[in-house]
Amino acid sequence: MSENILFLTGKLAEKSLHKVLEDMQPTEFNYRIAQLGVSVAALLTPQLIMRRLPDAGDADRIIVPGLCKGDLGLLEEKYGVPVVRGPDDLKDLPQFFGRGGREVDLSKFDVKIFAEIVEAPQLTVDGVVARAQEFRRQGADVIDLGCLPNTPFPHLKDAIDALKQEGFKVSVDSLNTDDLLLAGKAGADYLLSLTEKTLWIADEVDATPILIPTTPTNPRSLYRAIEVMLKRGKPFIADAILDPIPFGFTDSIVRYQRLRKRYPEIDIMMGVGNLTELTDADTTGINAILFGIITELGINAVLATSVSSHAVYAVAEADVARRMMYAAREEKRLPRDYSDGLLGLHDKRPFTYTPEEVQELASQIKDPSFRIITSKHGMHIFNRDGLYCDTDPFRLYPYLNVDQDGSHAFYLGVELARAQIAWQLKKRYSQDEELEWGCATLAKNPGGRVGHRDAALKEKRERRGEQGSESTACGPRRIEEAMQESTADEVSCGPRRTRKVPGT
Repeated sequence: MSENILFLTGKLAEKSLHKVLEDMQPTEFNYRIAQLGVSVAALLTPQLIMRRLPDAGDADRIIVPGLCKGDLGLLEEKYGVPVVRGPDDLKDLPQFFGRGGREVDLSKFDVKIFAEIVEAPQLTVDGVVARAQEFRRQGADVIDLGCLPNTPFPHLKDAIDALKQEGFKVSVDSLNTDDLLLAGKAGADYLLSLTEKTLWIADEVDATPILIPTTPTNPRSLYRAIEVMLKRGKPFIADAILDPIPFGFTDSIVRYQRLRKRYPEIDIMMGVGNLTELTDADTTGINAILFGIITELGINAVLATSVSSHAVYAVAEADVARRMMYAAREEKRLPRDYSDGLLGLHDKRPFTYTPEEVQELASQIKDPSFRIITSKHGMHIFNRDGLYCDTDPFRLYPYLNVDQDGSHAFYLGVELARAQIAWQLKKRYSQDEELEWGCATLAKNPGGRVGHRDAALKEKRERRGEQGSESTACGPRRIEEAMQESTADEVSCGPRRTRKVPGT
């Protein structure tokens, strides 16, 4: 039996929503659209919806606009059916429904991430724990304490104890056998790295050793160490050593392939930092390629570092990459349409509106509040008084008539700057929302999106010497208090003449 879905929307988006859903047909669900009287769908709140929507009818599920804020549990309690947020942009509904119902599952992976705290000897114990917690948030499974050459680490045991108390799996990376013995006896779970000459350490402690060749170009020494551990019947992980570009990177990939072919059942680790840290290129793409190789070879663990400023999100990227590549391999599909976490600079669908669609939308606007949309032609800014398009926000300023409205000018400057960056990089722009940068996207501050309105009101009151009301607020959207929309004459900001930007 088909699911019945009720879509909630506003006046301006209703026509587009109908078209998107019609273009998606046939679907595995039946749908109905309820237009609740607001101009901008993002202004819907649970309280407003409950006032405007008496019941859910025959709906099995309700979908509200993605930018609708508030506790959806209130709606579920009232209507008795699940209520979910759709995508921020309604044109992403096909992807939201998995292009016909396929849901993406990124919960599974088979690669452990060892996140190395390279500067651990130089941090306090509290500093080590704080760094470890950040790596855990990014997706790390094991925290690796790096021991620097010729640098004392007197609090190594204390650091291990503190991490274990916080529930971390811990590895220690050192060339010093005394450090490795101390770490193993202190409860470290893994030791990096043992060669055939230092395998005796594995007999002294319970920690799982990571085996490496005596030199990267001597894989036979690694094979010998592996054979010893296999005969002992003890767990281990082997690492063929990934070399940086142009110092043998390709040959090192071949070494990993040969290692896996020779020992199809053993656990293998790859240290990816020699590429992410030592290559001046965005790490998102590097991690995508490396984890494609890692997934094909069945490599079980990676050692990731986050030292260089350009590799600050390398651990988070590794987490996205391992999940995405696992899903692609298991489903025998190309690694596309799984996640945007590795799309930092660009978007697959940056411009969801054509210039003609923007023109049609602009013709429906009856108030002076500015809307901003990007298309392949540039930045479109419009209200009831006109539609302007350019690729340079400075050329738009003379037509906005905000030179006497500081807070509004500031707001439009911020938004047009974001729009310009998005247009230049071919990224998605959504007014009032920060740009998305994949794994590097910071948590959004919802209060910051509307703070300019309060500032605008305060400034107007002070300038005019009157109390004013929220109906004079200006910005990209009108504030609709209790669903009473302001008339055009009640707002005093925005351009008064329709003019075309020269040269566009």
